[in-house]
Amino acid sequence: MKTLNDHLILYDADCPMCKAYTKAFTRSGMLGDGGRASYQNIPDEVCPLVDRQRAVNEIALVNTQTGEVSYGVESLFKVIGNSFPVFKPLFGFGPFIWLMKKVYAFISYNRRVIIPAAHEVQGIQPSFRLGYRLIYLVFTWLMVGSILTVYAHHLTPLVPLGDLLREYYICGGQVLFQGIVISLYRPAKRWEYLGNMMTISLAGALLLLPVLLVAKFVALTPIICTLCFLGVAGLMFLEHIRRTKLMQLGWLLTISWVVYRLLLLIVILN
Repeated sequence: MKTLNDHLILYDADCPMCKAYTKAFTRSGMLGDGGRASYQNIPDEVCPLVDRQRAVNEIALVNTQTGEVSYGVESLFKVIGNSFPVFKPLFGFGPFIWLMKKVYAFISYNRRVIIPAAHEVQGIQPSFRLGYRLIYLVFTWLMVGSILTVYAHHLTPLVPLGDLLREYYICGGQVLFQGIVISLYRPAKRWEYLGNMMTISLAGALLLLPVLLVAKFVALTPIICTLCFLGVAGLMFLEHIRRTKLMQLGWLLTISWVVYRLLLLIVILN
């Protein structure tokens, strides 16, 4: 594997995903040992040509010899393409570049609600793009609804089976319900909270996939599937508490989150 020397990639120290994949670059030898640094700890005079705000939104790769700076997918393509030349034609293909830029932006502008920082962050923060946040909410809603629609068949007869769109209604209803609560309680945190809440829902749905996989080969009783579902719900509850604490939102939203689910359970069982 060829190492990209004389380059420095600037990652977000408050982004666990950014730290993980840039560390993978250096550990694997794709970048040199000193080939990564957090932009929060780099003095302006070290990288004078770096656009700080853009580097927060799109990871920057600096050529330490020429001072040339690339951002976002272009940075990643340079690192990966240098180590794996077979991908260079793909990385130069216009439609693929366009698609990857959209995917990168989708992840970058939502990264703080996908995996939040474990502490209060300071300094320049990622720009907020409402469009990308709405796309994220719709994406997670569709994913959660589709997984739970399949899983619902494994809960019968303990939990009555509804129509094909029931789980989509439930998930979308929670977004609206919690959206009203957060808008009345702390409107400035509305989109941050809703993004975090839907990440929790998506994580819970993904945790049910192994159960669905096992159920394809082993006959699982409704009781087992229900217990697995309740276990995942418990983990989601704990994660909701953790994230609302990080956002300094208190207990109100966790209480309303639970109340909504309990009310729905009563309606479904009756």
